[in-house]
Amino acid sequence: MRKAVAIFLASAAALEMTAAVRTSAEIDSCVNSLLSQMTLEEKIGQLSQYSYYKADEGTLAQVRNGLVGSYLNIFNPEECNRLQREAVENSRMKIPLVFARDVIHGFRTIFPIPLGQAASWNEDIVRGGAAVAADEASSTGIRWTFSPMVDIARDARWGRCAEGFGEDPLLTSRLGAAMVEGYQGEDLTNPNTMAACVKHFAGYGAVEGGRDYNTTWLPEPLLRDIYFPSYKAGIDAGAATVMCSFNDINGVPPSGNEWLMNDILRKEWGYDGMVVSDWGSINELVPHGFAEDRKDAAVLASIAGVDMDMEGHCYDNHLLEAVKEGKVDEKRIDELAGNVLRLKYRLGLFDNPYVDMSRANRFYAPESLELARRAVEESAILLKNEGAVLPVDMSKVKKIAVVGPMADAQHDQNGTWVFDLEKSHSVTPLTSLKEVAGDKIIFSPGLAYSRDKKRAGFADALKAARKSDIVFYFAGEEAVLSGEAHCRTDLTLPGAQSELLAELKKAGKPIVMIVQAGRPLVLGKDAELADAVLYLFHGGTMTGPGVVNLLTGAVNPSGHLPMTFPVTSGQTPIYYNQKNTGRPAQSITWIDDIELEAGQTSTGCQSFYLDAGVAPAYPFGYGLSYTTFKISEPRLSATEMPVDGQITVSCDVTNTGDREGKDVIQLYIRDLVGSMTRPVRELKDYAKVSLAPGETKTLTFTLPASSLSFTGRDMKPIVEPGDFQLWISEDAQSGTPVSFKVVNK
Repeated sequence: MRKAVAIFLASAAALEMTAAVRTSAEIDSCVNSLLSQMTLEEKIGQLSQYSYYKADEGTLAQVRNGLVGSYLNIFNPEECNRLQREAVENSRMKIPLVFARDVIHGFRTIFPIPLGQAASWNEDIVRGGAAVAADEASSTGIRWTFSPMVDIARDARWGRCAEGFGEDPLLTSRLGAAMVEGYQGEDLTNPNTMAACVKHFAGYGAVEGGRDYNTTWLPEPLLRDIYFPSYKAGIDAGAATVMCSFNDINGVPPSGNEWLMNDILRKEWGYDGMVVSDWGSINELVPHGFAEDRKDAAVLASIAGVDMDMEGHCYDNHLLEAVKEGKVDEKRIDELAGNVLRLKYRLGLFDNPYVDMSRANRFYAPESLELARRAVEESAILLKNEGAVLPVDMSKVKKIAVVGPMADAQHDQNGTWVFDLEKSHSVTPLTSLKEVAGDKIIFSPGLAYSRDKKRAGFADALKAARKSDIVFYFAGEEAVLSGEAHCRTDLTLPGAQSELLAELKKAGKPIVMIVQAGRPLVLGKDAELADAVLYLFHGGTMTGPGVVNLLTGAVNPSGHLPMTFPVTSGQTPIYYNQKNTGRPAQSITWIDDIELEAGQTSTGCQSFYLDAGVAPAYPFGYGLSYTTFKISEPRLSATEMPVDGQITVSCDVTNTGDREGKDVIQLYIRDLVGSMTRPVRELKDYAKVSLAPGETKTLTFTLPASSLSFTGRDMKPIVEPGDFQLWISEDAQSGTPVSFKVVNK
């Protein structure tokens, strides 16, 4: 895997270097020189980003007059070069444009959605996929993507959980940083890279009710301990840009939030990159009730430190007047425009502004498709495998029924945010199964699409099942049911998919359910009816080959959940690193077991649901394999650790089965007593290890005391002496803890 990733990360070195390599000081000098020559109108022009429609005379004149900083949604290299020529040859200041696009999990070669990549627990997968996306997108002129999304998502109802890396700050931080590195490479001036954009700053994943654009109320300790770390990790990885979020946070929308943009981002974290609004989020300060009108919104956003207005038309229409009225200091405009110009220098656009047509439209390289297939294979999670029904030996089955709306969904298997998808290149599971099993396959979809409620195809599907030795049932969500503005309150399979599964059960044949979705779903009785469940967060272009390799055992599943799966929709939000409460559930009284006219306190007065208990359907970190693993008891280098020290933790991992496999070994801790209540578990490290049958490997983790810190009542990080528990396990619920202490020197 590392070799495949290295191909993309090293590919920039093979390109002719035409951009000057400038130091930060040299770039600042160039920026200041430009600003000293620019008119106020030209400076404000740099702050404006427009969605591209066509290069008519009005558009070209606007570029020639220096009134545009960036275009998004242009992906034609000839058009990019035409616009760029107006900017760098025909405008007064010769400042290049930067072209941007939402390239979220692939450009033409589509990788699993980010939540799927997170299930791989493999930074190389994420880094390599981003490098492929950058290589393909930049060949059309795109040098800036609005990714990665590093919002912590604890609520599966939120459609945008598909775009992130799940519920855990550590996992999201590491994978988000890897995605930044993949997009940007080692040298951002190389023309096959893209500027990354860490988004959405901040707390967007915590929107109330899991409903997009909704409000958030997050105490500062929660922000600092759970939501901020992943943004900071992306910035530390060198992210060239940051995007502010749509939601209001504690009453102040980020597009006008000085505390977030100035105090935290610039001053506390020392960020010197560029900040862009989300689409129209500056003018949305008005419906938020935070700004009186769009001029007021422009004033508030510019003072807060939002450098570029994405399709809001607040800066271009109102900032000039606001400066003349003394509402915004021109020095502030210089700071904002300077950040935009700095990005363009860092991208090498002043020296190399044009798309090299000799490398234009470079898509679907064999190594890209291979990496996309590997990403599918490593991100699929085996949730159930009763009677070892998987893997299937194709030589021993005569007929296989392939049923379900997601078996041959060339579009929908790619998931959300695939603006540049060419679905004809999507290889579906049905296609790949036919390639390996030929006329053994009996295909009867049963339902036309995931929301379909018509039962007309049920009889034929049941007939196919009865003729077959095994049923592969492909269920899930269409792409359009997740992503931005696609939130759900009912997390069960949509349409009549559950009814179709119940019908197939009548055939009495083993059923393997393969789910493709954009979020954790409530599987409930569906999982009970199936003998095996293989779960994929939408897998992209190479879903088919990857799935078939998993079903046949050519590849052993190794994905582990990046989000907790609820038992019912009403359990959400549900996440592993919860607080304990003063009355944790010690025993569950189920609703059907309550006696008639029972007393109010008869159920024990503990923290659980009468109809769902407290445990998830599948915990964070969970994932099965075709082999089995044994983890030894953790060995600590010391049972006491100074508040400024560290310990090492070792364990032996043995493959106790008869197949080669990979396991994700996870290290969790619990701070038993703190001046602020602490979660029941916190992930502090992990490793994905590959083992041959019977092989044992020793893993060693370093646990610094600083990783045990939390935000104290004074809003400063603190490591407190006290008792801790530590687990090394395969998920957030298993394992036996060992104890250690943190002590003062």
